[in-house]
Amino acid sequence: MNDNTAAIKEINELLGDRERKAYVRSFGCQLNVSDGEKIKGLLKKMGYVFTEDEHEADLIILNTCAVRESAEDRVFGIVGSMKKLKELRPSLIIGIAGCMTAQSHIAEKIKKSYPQVDIVLGTSAINALPKLLLEALHGARFSADISEYDDFSEAAEQVRDSSFKASVPIMFGCNNFCTYCIVPYVRGRERSRLAEDIIEEVRGLAASGYKEIMLLGQNVNSYGKDLENGMSFPQLLRELDSIEGDFIIRFMSSHPKDASNELIDTIFECEKVAKHLHLPVQSGSSDVLRRMNRHYDIEKYLGIVDYIYSRDPDFSLTTDLIVGFPDESDEEFRETLELIKKVRYDNIYSFIYSKRSGTKAAEMPDSISDEEKGQRMRELLSVQRVVSSEHYKRFIGKTMRVLVDGVSKKKQGYLTGKSNEFIIVEFEGESSLIGQFVDVEITDAMNWAVSGRIKKGQ
Repeated sequence: MNDNTAAIKEINELLGDRERKAYVRSFGCQLNVSDGEKIKGLLKKMGYVFTEDEHEADLIILNTCAVRESAEDRVFGIVGSMKKLKELRPSLIIGIAGCMTAQSHIAEKIKKSYPQVDIVLGTSAINALPKLLLEALHGARFSADISEYDDFSEAAEQVRDSSFKASVPIMFGCNNFCTYCIVPYVRGRERSRLAEDIIEEVRGLAASGYKEIMLLGQNVNSYGKDLENGMSFPQLLRELDSIEGDFIIRFMSSHPKDASNELIDTIFECEKVAKHLHLPVQSGSSDVLRRMNRHYDIEKYLGIVDYIYSRDPDFSLTTDLIVGFPDESDEEFRETLELIKKVRYDNIYSFIYSKRSGTKAAEMPDSISDEEKGQRMRELLSVQRVVSSEHYKRFIGKTMRVLVDGVSKKKQGYLTGKSNEFIIVEFEGESSLIGQFVDVEITDAMNWAVSGRIKKGQ
């Protein structure tokens, strides 16, 4: 019996039949959400049920994000407000997990300044939760584990937030060290899971009726490079595509420096792999990309785009963009606007650059005012609205296969979902269709979605 199993057994014996509720809240990216599901899986083994109200919880765990300092400030604000909860109920146990706590100075700050916190857990130390929780139940003032482990907890049960969409991490960490990014410092170097473990997990999800499998990694294109005789990412996609079942395979994120023609060919040749690629460019200026340490220039990026469009000019592309990187000139910003028009993205995820302590970009001189950064962001979004409004029209008259996500927040009696191309689709329908695939004939296009009607005969 390993220490984890022994701790779980002791907790169950200690608490007996006593009702115990846990409130678990995950911030940030989908990898964090997946980690939160694993935390819930461990807590379920310890007899906890889950609540959406922290005021009725016996255990609170905040699974944090560290990408931006504003995200950390937000968490510290929430933790500070929980001091009163702890005073009202001294038996309440509060834990902080995730990327924030992987930074030793943050863990130390929590220990010194937030006495209401009992447990601190690093990104790769999720399996230590039962041991730390047991210590807290026995009255320990503060228990922490922020060590970096290679154990991916393959046997860990997850309490998934959705009954038809599942995230499957295929690797952890990052080797790229973009100058604006803290991720390599809080999630460590790239570590790939064994292909056979990933395949087994996806096979199980497909057999359980899951309709969407999202493969996760900071750079999925690097998958397998750290494994001896490891399978490449395109090879893994082909293996997963051969699994029986009616489901769609998505993935993110795909770093342009490793986006090969083999990957593009695989997307087109696999039946279950979505015909969509999220290809974060970050800037339309090669000079800015060099300062970002992105390992590609715009010529290389456009070469990837050109190859994709040579296969299908209507292929769906999305991207990430940072506005106002330190000392970004107006000319460099204009290059980003031109890139948007040239590539014709279906959607962009844009961010105003904010200084992140611990990264190289934080030490760079920056003469751009917040007002100018805001103006550039508004201009960028305006350009993208024009592009997407026109580009979405290519779907009118076509039939799109849509996985229904839920009811529309904009139109009563309407549903919303994502197409194979990762396009938001709205249509009239019954809520019983949620979690199923439907064919929708597209009749109209907006700048953020398309709409239509369910094809007759369904």
